[in-house]
Amino acid sequence: MMSDNGYYGQYGGSYIPEILYTSQQQVQQAFDEARNDPAFIQALEQQWQQYSGRPTPLTFCANLTEHFGGAQIYLKREDLNHSGAHKMNNVIGQGLLVKRMGKKRVIAETGAGQHGIATALVAARLGLECTIYMGAKDVARQYPNVFWMRQLGATVIPVTTGSQTLRDALDEALRDWSGSYADSHYLIGTSCGCAPFPEMVSFFQSVIGREVRQQSLAQFGALPDRLYACVGGGSNACGLFLPFMDEAQVEKVGVEAGGKGMALGEHSIRLSHDLGQPGIAQGFASIFLQDDQGQLQETHSIAAGLDYVGVSPIIAHLAEQGQLRMTYASDQEVVDACTLLLKKEGIIPALESSHALAAAFREAGTLSPQQRIVINLSGRGDKDIFNVARAVQDAEFPQFLRSYLSEYPDNLQLASDAGQGRAV
Repeated sequence: MMSDNGYYGQYGGSYIPEILYTSQQQVQQAFDEARNDPAFIQALEQQWQQYSGRPTPLTFCANLTEHFGGAQIYLKREDLNHSGAHKMNNVIGQGLLVKRMGKKRVIAETGAGQHGIATALVAARLGLECTIYMGAKDVARQYPNVFWMRQLGATVIPVTTGSQTLRDALDEALRDWSGSYADSHYLIGTSCGCAPFPEMVSFFQSVIGREVRQQSLAQFGALPDRLYACVGGGSNACGLFLPFMDEAQVEKVGVEAGGKGMALGEHSIRLSHDLGQPGIAQGFASIFLQDDQGQLQETHSIAAGLDYVGVSPIIAHLAEQGQLRMTYASDQEVVDACTLLLKKEGIIPALESSHALAAAFREAGTLSPQQRIVINLSGRGDKDIFNVARAVQDAEFPQFLRSYLSEYPDNLQLASDAGQGRAV
């Protein structure tokens, strides 16, 4: 989706310190040139195919379709990208852009860790230095991804300020970029931030929707009736929805994190129910959760990747124009949707993607068997094993952890303390 000089209606823009102006203009020029360069597009598509494994399948879910008795249910399998998430589409694109600009280092922020691990992978492949900022709370929630980032050679810096989540990691990444822009590129993972990042990330992610168009026509001879995607920052939603914006008959449904309740601090709902307000933060204008004085508020989601206070200016604009329908799913609905997909289709979804599943499952039975819905499965779920085990109260998982810890000599006392119920 092309911006109007960086804006989408009243949202978007570039609200950055003067020191970053030259670097931001360099990114804008490099992106404008690259997307019109056939050689760049060929290199991008080659990396997508040979490194990431595209095209990802469009999978028909016969068991779920029978279970709900309504619309035919399909999944777009972005979880099958290398690294297990749609994040790879954008990271490969920006990684090639970094090489084109002649820079040597990338900075990134991450919530669930999927963008961080994708950035670390591509940095290793392209020979770039890599620094990842991650909220300390998210480091604890998604440690397996942190482990792999470090093994790939990335420096992972836990952010201990504020809510210790994605919002604070983004602030720290911006501070780093302000002091290192001469040789570093800020590789933003979602369709937020100053121009041209929302447009650039959406450009790279739109391969998702283009493939869904082609695969739908090939597999069932028509476009889908309804599309579902979870919305944190909004990159996978932009990627799925934007290639269908000229198709008014294809309904687009964005699903936010309903968390534990409707009180501030218990959810990450910005657009549905008009809980967010227009504002400017972190380099762009959009809808943010904030108080009467404009201070950004605490957020919550069981899915670290949706635990964000703002939203893409593209998503905010399209929702305001009535071109997207926004809804939300609670933490409990998300866990229920996750376990249902596991048992009915043998697929392990990320908790982020399970928000889209939850909303689609609520509505599938109300549609006719002739209608078809596509849910974007934006990421894999093995990273969420600890959170899901706790949510479903798996009785054997704590014993497994104690047993596993006991194999580390330095942790024998720790495991013993845990087994006796003492604080560890």
